[in-house]
Amino acid sequence: QVQLVESGGGLVQAGGSLRLSCAASGRAFSGYRMGWFRQAPAKEREFVASVRGTGTTYYTDSVKDRFTISRDNTKNTVYLQMNSLKPEDTAIYYCAAAWLKPITTLDTVDYWGQGTQVTVSS
Repeated sequence: QVQLVESGGGLVQAGGSLRLSCAASGRAFSGYRMGWFRQAPAKEREFVASVRGTGTTYYTDSVKDRFTISRDNTKNTVYLQMNSLKPEDTAIYYCAAAWLKPITTLDTVDYWGQGTQVTVSS
């Protein structure tokens, strides 16, 4: 069993930055693919980024060159650095974990965090 706790959301102006953190409990953290999804009002939850235990990263096209996902296996924590934020990035951001398989769709996720709100004002 893995518990995921996000932090770092908030209100920021367009063009600003935020860093989200997700702390994971449990063992064998490095074996989990970790990722971030987001869900905007009246929209479906969508993939944002993921990182393998080795550090290889994947991004959805709309955040490439603006967001950076990283992980610290010694701290059981994954981060999402978000730069050049846009109003369309406004959403609840969810941390996700999947055991030894890619995170790209909702049905590949084994564990979810409770979510953290990110609001970008224009």
